[in-house]
Amino acid sequence: MNNRRHTYASASHGRARGSGRGGRPSYGHGRARQHGRSGAAPQDRIDISRFIHKAVIIEEAEVFTPKHSFMDFNIDPRIKHNIGQKGYATPTPIQDSAIPHILAGRDLVGIANTGTGKTGAFLIPLLDKVVRQPDERVLIMVPTRELAQQIDEEYRGFSSGSGIASVCTVGGANINPQIQRLRRKPYFVIGTPGRIKDLIERRALDLSAFGTVVLDEADRMLDMGFIHDMRTILALMPKKRQTLFFSATLSSDIEKLIGDFLNEPVRVSVKTGDTAKGVDQDIVRLGGKNKLDVLHDLLAQPEFGKVLIFGRTKHGVERLSKMLVQRGFKAASIHGNKTQAHRQRALGAFKQDDIRILVATDVAARGIDIADVSHVINYDLPTTYDDYVHRIGRTGRAGKRGKALTFIE
Repeated sequence: MNNRRHTYASASHGRARGSGRGGRPSYGHGRARQHGRSGAAPQDRIDISRFIHKAVIIEEAEVFTPKHSFMDFNIDPRIKHNIGQKGYATPTPIQDSAIPHILAGRDLVGIANTGTGKTGAFLIPLLDKVVRQPDERVLIMVPTRELAQQIDEEYRGFSSGSGIASVCTVGGANINPQIQRLRRKPYFVIGTPGRIKDLIERRALDLSAFGTVVLDEADRMLDMGFIHDMRTILALMPKKRQTLFFSATLSSDIEKLIGDFLNEPVRVSVKTGDTAKGVDQDIVRLGGKNKLDVLHDLLAQPEFGKVLIFGRTKHGVERLSKMLVQRGFKAASIHGNKTQAHRQRALGAFKQDDIRILVATDVAARGIDIADVSHVINYDLPTTYDDYVHRIGRTGRAGKRGKALTFIE
């Protein structure tokens, strides 16, 4: 394996450097020029200087002191036991702020960055609600199947031993087992808008008994074109219900949804900024060097422990993953052309450290919450700055430090 090492510039340096000695690619920032080369539309649309940001030193960050402990919340002892079994000691800011309002039955708008514990913020109080009201049913709607499956997995941890069943309804998986599980009247239905709508049209899912709905990553659902499906689904639910709305951003479309479907909601915001404070961001100037060779040299460095690489197209992601495997790296890919089983195996292997590199498209990686990702690498430029923010939010989670690098020609 090639042992040449590259370093990238710290954000305290001044101008972006050109090619180093020997034509090696350089790493740096400052007033980064945008090349006018055809086919580089994303690069032309986004100011490259926004890819450079020195992370706030964790030791100097304000320490959050929760108002509650999980033991303080008026929730069923079995749920508290399961919370302890999952290793949770104190609530995150969104959990600390949101759980009391949800337990009180209020509608809620939660504004928070990715990786802030939103899932626990709604699963814990809603599970307690179902324990106390056995006729209650909960619908959780999310933008992607990966996020739905992660929420379902987390739900099973919180609900262990309760007998309160859930079903995960997502596209890309056989619909018949999902229909069979729905016939057993599960308490929680977790799914994507398209599959939920399909099940409603097949008369396999009746929302008239669902008194609670969660819209998680609502801004992403709008970005992905689910606005009409969301409105159709919400209109089929009882008007008297509890609606919980979680989003990283607030747009006019989001505000309109809130106005149309929520009843005097409490607003809870723990959003700290567009990009995670704990993420060092920098650019990698290729300086005419082979892009794959530069990536190889980075991945060979010991600090690149668990790496998520973003590519623009499904075919490009698949090709890059195979080339990395050929070069001796433990890598896999997720994208829209992969079967659901393949995607789940790749995510599981990455989560369990059986592979250390996951190559993904933007859509396939939405909602991925995997601990201890050391680096995010934008091998291809994101189309929008929002996509960039989403990508780099996969590292630097749960108070840890992360690094994001963006390749520039």
